[in-house]
Amino acid sequence: MALCSKVHSCAALPSLGCPVPLPASSAGAGVRGARTSARRVVGVRAQNDGHEQERERKAAAGVDRREALALGLALGASALLPANADAADLTQRFQRGEFLASVKEKLRVAVKDNQALVPDLMRLALNDALTFDKETKTGGSNGSILFELERPENRGLEAAVALLAGVKKDIDAASKGGPISWADLIQLGAQSATKRTFIDAAIRKCGGKEDKGLQLYQAYGSSGQWGQFDKLLGRSSASEADPSGRVLLWQDASAQEIKDRFAQLGIKPRQIAVLSAFLGPNQADIEAKLVADPDFTPWVKKYQISRETVSQTDYEVDLITSFTKLSVLGQTINYEAYSYVVPRKPLRF
Repeated sequence: MALCSKVHSCAALPSLGCPVPLPASSAGAGVRGARTSARRVVGVRAQNDGHEQERERKAAAGVDRREALALGLALGASALLPANADAADLTQRFQRGEFLASVKEKLRVAVKDNQALVPDLMRLALNDALTFDKETKTGGSNGSILFELERPENRGLEAAVALLAGVKKDIDAASKGGPISWADLIQLGAQSATKRTFIDAAIRKCGGKEDKGLQLYQAYGSSGQWGQFDKLLGRSSASEADPSGRVLLWQDASAQEIKDRFAQLGIKPRQIAVLSAFLGPNQADIEAKLVADPDFTPWVKKYQISRETVSQTDYEVDLITSFTKLSVLGQTINYEAYSYVVPRKPLRF
């Protein structure tokens, strides 16, 4: 039986204000309750009158409780702030969240309209991050790749940079908290590109029907796994190129060379295998090279199998986790970035 057919009259829904007759035995209790309530109202009114007289007395003496409270809060506010908070206060967190949502939407649209650049956006973020040197603590995901586009490993990335430059112009024009850093924009651009690969995979599994693919991704996809990545907003940008020789030509490098370079950053074969889409425009070619190495073999096969499932859970979750780690190499996050001071009106009492 349908739920709505079970409700025969409004008497079944007293919470909606329908009249429900009281039992006769409760009528007397209702009267007594009304009398008690009336006495309480009178008492409260008398008490309030007394409080009002007391406030008037203190006001005449120049002592207003609200003024004292406001002064106390102003003097002690700094002592109430946690020393290591991710953001100075909830207002800043809201501002950063609002800014991030706007940036991600602009990037979503730009990437959808320029899907041929998805592999380049991913490689742009990877190559920017992999200039990090663990021993000297230099380089990393700092946007220095803008000064490194002439290097062999970065050739062909100019169109991806141009796309992000156009998005950046729109972001900066609308931002209340200052321009977005290139370091942040490059990694967020790769995030949007990565999401696009997930969505495209879902669409293919639905016979090319975009609406069905989006429904599949929303139902089974990994959108909720991006929380940690989204918190890492506030990367600082470099003003010059990082040292050369730290990023490989991925399409020419051997599996061993790739493994050795990532190992210098503490990244193991499992994470490299799941990041294969970042290493070149043709993921199948990269995986064919990696799978021949026994350290990569089980992981490449694991993620290939996962990509054939409806949800791609293992692949998507591990990719997001590994990419999040890469996206902050060499960075100290400014958790107050893109927040701004809201003019406050003077308090009046």
